[in-house]
Amino acid sequence: MATSGLPPISLLPHADEETIKFVLDTLFEPSPEIHALAVPAIQRRRRILANPGLTADLPVPHPSSSPSSSSLSPSTIPDDTPFTSYASLIEHIATLLHQLAISSSSSSSPFPPPEREKLHGILGSHPRLGAKKVDSTQSRAEQAQLNTGTGDEAQRLAALNREYEDRFPGLRYVVFVNGRSRDVVMEDMRRRINRGDIRAEEREGIQAMVDIALDRAGKLGSAS
Repeated sequence: MATSGLPPISLLPHADEETIKFVLDTLFEPSPEIHALAVPAIQRRRRILANPGLTADLPVPHPSSSPSSSSLSPSTIPDDTPFTSYASLIEHIATLLHQLAISSSSSSSPFPPPEREKLHGILGSHPRLGAKKVDSTQSRAEQAQLNTGTGDEAQRLAALNREYEDRFPGLRYVVFVNGRSRDVVMEDMRRRINRGDIRAEEREGIQAMVDIALDRAGKLGSAS
């Protein structure tokens, strides 16, 4: 049984909506978009358990659409398979996020498609790196080492955040810090700004959120 306040994964599909939202907010960050995307996917397991003949209806993204450097493949977990761990839940949400990215990139409309707005709402839910006010307990701990150093470094980080968001409107720089120093993170920000590829940013942002969620689940004693 989880020791973190998260319900056992086997009970999550039967939990009330507020409990499911709490789990999503803890593993990821609070956003209406991730609630709308993931709550029904979790609750669907409840219906499947009651109706074993229910079959999957979500498309599976082509393997070539996933980043080759991903530490977690966005291979889908069939909708008729119960979640066996929080890692399996996070993997399924990764698949849903990649599907949003694929759908948004296939649109020929000059206006941002709804899928991209949803995806950017989820990716933008993470607090800015180095922000002075961070509501999320998990994010505060993850960013603790970024809030040390000189005032000049803090100003450089803030300037990079602004430059990144100007370069990629609607997105926020998301990275799995994982103990890396501020200088290393800022070098990565500069690399990604200079690359200028919004599709690559969406993929890297998804993978970062997934890596962060897996790390949080592990630290909370709920990864397996």
